[in-house]
Amino acid sequence: MFRGLYDWTLRLAHHRHAVRSMAAVSFAESSFFPIPPDVVLVPVVLANRDRAYTIAGICTIASVLGGVLGYLIGYALLETVGAWLIRLYGMGEGITQFQQTFEAYGAWIILAKGLTPIPFKLITIASGIAQFSFGIFLVTAVITRAFRFYLIAFLLKRFGEPVQAFIERRLTLVGWAVLLALFGGFAAVALF
Repeated sequence: MFRGLYDWTLRLAHHRHAVRSMAAVSFAESSFFPIPPDVVLVPVVLANRDRAYTIAGICTIASVLGGVLGYLIGYALLETVGAWLIRLYGMGEGITQFQQTFEAYGAWIILAKGLTPIPFKLITIASGIAQFSFGIFLVTAVITRAFRFYLIAFLLKRFGEPVQAFIERRLTLVGWAVLLALFGGFAAVALF
């Protein structure tokens, strides 16, 4: 089931626009797109391990810029898009408590959740809805996204061949694990 998608992604990773495509996915995921950038980052770094840290930097910048858009969606569009999200996640009655919690622990929430499979767009939009300090939001977004993407780049640069061999040998397992992490992130938000 995953072989065709994996082969297609590897072919794209060797394309001359692969890094730009990865940046676009990273930007979009931080504001509105459901697929995490890791799905594109991993094959692009595997195909270009000599540029692993540059690729991680581009992914980080794109993710943070997308996060700024997500923040603006929550902050400026609270009455339209934000209200829809509040209803979607059943937060109507708890929005005041949510804003107080975010005011007290927002930096820690951004740092912790930016490393998890929880979609980053939910954190960026929530930061805007809570009207969390934009400066602190920006600093914590840079820290958490850089840590995540540079860690992936480091591991793939250092252990790229064994990692790629593991993925190829256990593609079905890896594919299901990625899907489970993605759905688990959405489920965690629904329970939170």
